[in-house]
Amino acid sequence: MGPTRLVGITTVPALPIFFPACLGLLLLGLPAFADNDAERTALARLEHELETLEPLIRPAESQGDPDARNHFRYDWLRQDLERVRRGIEEHIDAPRAEPRSFPPLRDDYRQ
Repeated sequence: MGPTRLVGITTVPALPIFFPACLGLLLLGLPAFADNDAERTALARLEHELETLEPLIRPAESQGDPDARNHFRYDWLRQDLERVRRGIEEHIDAPRAEPRSFPPLRDDYRQ
């Protein structure tokens, strides 16, 4: 769809500009409607990835120079990773919110 010619004035159709703008706005709003199951699945994958870091940490730790002035604190790294992993696990394992029950409303307000 090319430019349209109107009485000596060249105009660009609005659709090619309007459609991407609307699509962009729509995509920005999608995370607000994310499914809880999809979030739990993504968090489970993230938790798994955190667990796969330990085999990478061990060789890095063993290659550290013991005579170096500054040492990387691998124990702190492990503690922080474990804290993050536990937080994800607690969120995944948390009971899903159930609708609360309320006592019925009174329908007669006259005395």
